[in-house]
Amino acid sequence: MLTASAAQSLTEQLAERFAQRIRTRLLAPGAKLPSVRQCAQLHGLSPSTVVAAYDRLLAQGLVLSRRNRGFYVREAAGAARPLAPHQAQTAPLRAPVNAAALIRSMFHSPSDKPQPGMGAFPPDWMESAFMPTAVRKFASSKALQSFSLQYGEPAGDAGLRAALSRKLTALQVPASPEQIITTVGATHALDIVSRTLLRPGDAVMVEEPGWAIEFARLDALGMVILPVPRRADGPDLDVMARYCQAHAGTAQAPKLFVSVSVLHNPTGYCITPGSAHRVLQLAAAHNFYVLEDDTYSHLASEHETRLAALDGLQRSIYVSGFAKILAPNWRVGFMAAPSALVERLLDTKMLTTLTTPALLEKALAWCIDQGQLRRHSERIRQRLDLARARSVKLALAHGCSFAAQPAGLFGWVDTGVDTDALAQRMLDHGYLLAPGSLFHAARAPSTLMRINFATTQDAAFWKVFAKLAKEFAPRTPRRGA
Repeated sequence: MLTASAAQSLTEQLAERFAQRIRTRLLAPGAKLPSVRQCAQLHGLSPSTVVAAYDRLLAQGLVLSRRNRGFYVREAAGAARPLAPHQAQTAPLRAPVNAAALIRSMFHSPSDKPQPGMGAFPPDWMESAFMPTAVRKFASSKALQSFSLQYGEPAGDAGLRAALSRKLTALQVPASPEQIITTVGATHALDIVSRTLLRPGDAVMVEEPGWAIEFARLDALGMVILPVPRRADGPDLDVMARYCQAHAGTAQAPKLFVSVSVLHNPTGYCITPGSAHRVLQLAAAHNFYVLEDDTYSHLASEHETRLAALDGLQRSIYVSGFAKILAPNWRVGFMAAPSALVERLLDTKMLTTLTTPALLEKALAWCIDQGQLRRHSERIRQRLDLARARSVKLALAHGCSFAAQPAGLFGWVDTGVDTDALAQRMLDHGYLLAPGSLFHAARAPSTLMRINFATTQDAAFWKVFAKLAKEFAPRTPRRGA
């Protein structure tokens, strides 16, 4: 609550509250601030106090005023909208996404409460005794001397690559250790692939809704983003075909398709065999690569369809990591690629990081080989199943519906209200939401939001949510699915 004090006026307090959220990206570029009247009512202030606070934000260059429309968080200059599915025959444009803004927002929490918009498990879920044991095993003075005083293997620790090869075999992905390259997390793997296969201006098909950081990362590299609607059975194949046919034989032909085929973020969908087969047929016919991000593989069945398994790593590149299941700060990821691409991908890795830290790679290989990772994953999945059931029950009881069948870590929830506006109000109560607009190449009002099943089991959150959602119910926007 804002309270008058000798140290800071109400105007200063309100301006600083918004400024802090803008600087930490809790309010994203392009977000609309509450109207002067709304803000005054919400905080029990006079309209003149709100006007004075907004003027301070204008003077600081944090917001801009649009006549008869209100105040907006300032965006990076020169941003344009991406190509819409029905515009495949027109020249594509880039997406208005600020990569640094999205990435930095991952590291700021408005309070110590469980955060519904969090993209990972809470730390206490991933605590284990075997991880410290694994690190100590390879951090002994004798063992450390053998590998830490020189650069490691460019492709990554041989023991880890062998363990990953065996693990991929269980997923029916035929990857030899020589086809595997370790990376500094899965995001680094995605970046290596993009920098190797693409050049600024190249067109990339990306599922929408999709991972906000992927849109931002590709935009920062200068790629043309072609959004492909994600359905329950997989990507919209008709849209993909139109993109390919519209630019067949030209420099604008899509070079890459990026897919989270299993437990898709944010919907939780898993691709079907039939849809996966048609994606690979398109890739072969139109000469583009398929980049499969299997970040959530540890939460899914080994029997789910993987594009790389059907394709045999011919036109597909498989990427995964361990941040979501084991240790985000270990930053261990990997890719499995066609043999013909391995040397090119390895060259790009060496240009960016030379090698990756052997200590944590050796420790991870031990965790895999000893069965510790498998048993840990099973415990997490069992706990998540219980949490998902509780969260779904609470969401339905507080007026929400699910736009996709609940599965995995995330729920794709329809609130019936503008979730961008709701997210601002929830911040006042210490909760960070993930509004639906974040998961689209071009932000647009949405009634959807992504929830983390592990952090939305608290009835207190849902009570606050339901109370604040009522404020926006009369002005429900068109659903932005």
